[in-house]
Amino acid sequence: MTELSPTTLLAVPLAPLAGAVIAGFFGKTVGRRGSHVVTILGVLIAFILSAMTLQQVMDGARFNQTIYEWMVLGGLKMEVGFLVDGLTAMMMVVVTFVSLMVHIYTIGYMEEDPGYQRFFAYISLFTFSMLMLVMSNNFLQLFFGWEAVGLVSYLLIGFWFKKPTAIFANMKAFLVNRVGDFGFILGIGLIVAYAGTLNYSETFAQAEAYAKLPFPGTDWMLITVTCICLFIGAMGKSAQFPLHVWLPDSMEGPTPISALIHAATMVTAGIFMVARMSPLFELSDTALSFILIIGAITALFMGFLGIIQNDIKRVVAYSTLSQLGYMTMALGASAYSVAVFHLMTHAFFKALLFLGAGSVIIGMHHDQDIRNMGGLWKRMPITWITSLLGSLALIGTPFFAGFYSKDSIIEALHASNLAAAHWAYWAAVIGVFVTAFYSFRMYFLVFHGKENFHHKPFPPEDDHAHADDHADDHGHAHAHAHAHAHVPHESPWVVTLPLVLLAIPSVIVGYLTIGPLVHGDFFKDAIVVNAALHPTMQTLSEEFHGAAAMAMHAVSTLPFWLALAGVVTSYVFYMLVPAIPATLGRVLAPVVTLMQNKYYLDAFNEHVLAAGARLLGRGLWKGGDVAIIDGAVINGSARLIGWISSLVRLFQTGYIYHYALVMLVGVFALMSWFVFQAR
Repeated sequence: MTELSPTTLLAVPLAPLAGAVIAGFFGKTVGRRGSHVVTILGVLIAFILSAMTLQQVMDGARFNQTIYEWMVLGGLKMEVGFLVDGLTAMMMVVVTFVSLMVHIYTIGYMEEDPGYQRFFAYISLFTFSMLMLVMSNNFLQLFFGWEAVGLVSYLLIGFWFKKPTAIFANMKAFLVNRVGDFGFILGIGLIVAYAGTLNYSETFAQAEAYAKLPFPGTDWMLITVTCICLFIGAMGKSAQFPLHVWLPDSMEGPTPISALIHAATMVTAGIFMVARMSPLFELSDTALSFILIIGAITALFMGFLGIIQNDIKRVVAYSTLSQLGYMTMALGASAYSVAVFHLMTHAFFKALLFLGAGSVIIGMHHDQDIRNMGGLWKRMPITWITSLLGSLALIGTPFFAGFYSKDSIIEALHASNLAAAHWAYWAAVIGVFVTAFYSFRMYFLVFHGKENFHHKPFPPEDDHAHADDHADDHGHAHAHAHAHAHVPHESPWVVTLPLVLLAIPSVIVGYLTIGPLVHGDFFKDAIVVNAALHPTMQTLSEEFHGAAAMAMHAVSTLPFWLALAGVVTSYVFYMLVPAIPATLGRVLAPVVTLMQNKYYLDAFNEHVLAAGARLLGRGLWKGGDVAIIDGAVINGSARLIGWISSLVRLFQTGYIYHYALVMLVGVFALMSWFVFQAR
């Protein structure tokens, strides 16, 4: 068995970090070309080393060691260490490959942006942060990576920091993630308090004993509270209801980071974390049921919102929310390997769809409204065919990557013995139709039908980044006013090459890997499932007869026909009889209004939660800080001392005859006291 080298593993995250440091601090010295060369080289090195590591892991190699010991507090060790098994190795390859594609793509997309070097520094730093997260073998390093990706995503979403909507979006993302992270750190704190360690392996070794402990002062079990707290962290990072509200607004950032954050990296961190913590989650059916319900709500209701979006990036963003809901449902059904499998396939086709959307935006001179497009297949053939492949993968077309992972999730929900799984199954099945409908609504409106870009009937919507914003965002003017006629064009090769390279795994990776990843032993020592209590995966494996047979069998299943119905319905609605959606919009006006306002969750957060927080803050400021601390404690003590001093000053006149009189009175009083005592 080959041994994994600590030096090689350390080079994986440090190579992107080195590129980020050079581009960030010496960007003006090395120039635009130097910045993209050094960051792409760093991520390329990380990808090659990750691929080599994956090959060694497939040959049986494992690694779980401390790299650097930071400090020891009592018996608690705080250290940097790596745990490399099948789960880690797969994540390393996915993260570095998608990041490499995004880096190459950025050369074309951000070509004219004055923040070119800064952008490359940020995305390379993001890659380093994500690698530290997935490679960690302890909770301290996990939390470092967790917070680091949150910080860099804040910088990336608000990259165009002179744009008010971008500033609002990055602050919203930062604050919502802090809510989730509060739960996350509480979960870690409970583990440290009761298990006395930050190390994964040591924690898992105590899991059975830990599961028998009650949570003090309640009837709840400690393991249930811990797992729910950890999952609240995942709800923030992986954008699960109701902490999903930050993700659609994060589209205000440049398109390459939409692909990087929302495809393979930040939003999947929560899914990865729960899978990594499977030895803990398996011990609490309550926590698993909670995960199932949250995932089902996210998958179904966020998918509905994708139907009414007109911004090309926001359609894909709501698709991401829905697919994250599918992954979460798989976690709740104890099908951790299926969730991680969907994480991998989704990373490829969702990055492809985001980068394809960016290519369309370039061709459309930065107009993002799909109603202003149409007929682009003739003018952008590479973008067209790769976007079609990505859409087919997304809706679960047999033999495509998304089919194998999505169908496995639906089967896992059907096989689960948890009470919430029945409702989650129907949410997933209905979601198949919804996904197919909004995905091909976007595809047909963008690439087929009438060419609307000659007269551009729709003005930019207030909350979208369009051509008029683009001049401000990038610091230079464009001649493409919204009413100006223009002809879309295919993007340069640095944009289309990543599309082609991402399209390949979007088609074939599911077929090639479902056997070992889901039904084999690739994750045998990374993911723990109690087959006696949760026989989901055992049932799935018994029914699996090969990738080809699974795809052939699909034509007789409900999800296949629902997906086909979604595609056909969208074609009829938007290509053949466009009056139908307009009529439905009028008939269902209250429902449309509800969806346009995103179920009023943003309004609730801003007018109730934020207003309550402001009132609480003002109360603490006025009542606590101003009245008590400043008023009573600080100013009050000063006034008391002043009052005492004013009394003392009455006796400090400076006249000798006053002091002599006081001395005589004192002597008289003292003598009188002695006389009184003598009697």
